[in-house]
Amino acid sequence: MFRAHHGLVFRTAYRITGNAADAEDVSQTVFLRLLRRGTSAEVMENEESYLRRAAINAALDVMRSRQSDRTVELLDLPAEPANEGPREPRLALGLALGQALGRALAQLKPRPAEVFVLRFLEGYSNPQIARMLGISQVLVAVIVHRTRQQLRKELGAYRLRSV
Repeated sequence: MFRAHHGLVFRTAYRITGNAADAEDVSQTVFLRLLRRGTSAEVMENEESYLRRAAINAALDVMRSRQSDRTVELLDLPAEPANEGPREPRLALGLALGQALGRALAQLKPRPAEVFVLRFLEGYSNPQIARMLGISQVLVAVIVHRTRQQLRKELGAYRLRSV
């Protein structure tokens, strides 16, 4: 099962944590939990869905633990902007936005965070998410809508003005 699904678990965790070391830790955690439980592929109805959800939850736990640490990660930025044109500020903004999104996701309750990640980071449709989680498509749509509103409030400082 590890060989078949390690890549899936790692990619899912990496999309949330944005860090290969954390994603590898999440992968290890997910598969160790399975081993301790004695859960086998035959017991799980849909092992891919189960592992993806386990990776999302474990990655969110990592993000939450970072927040409880209350440390601030500083970026090494040059004192004066380089003459490389507009790419550098966009890159810095993208990195900062990604970190802010990770922090905001970590503050969500588990179900909304899971639905958001499946929808926008994993690319699943609402009907697919509903089947994976065993809930109605309407509930998925409601969760997506409310979560987007909450994240919009959290990330309002990152909205770009039209030039």
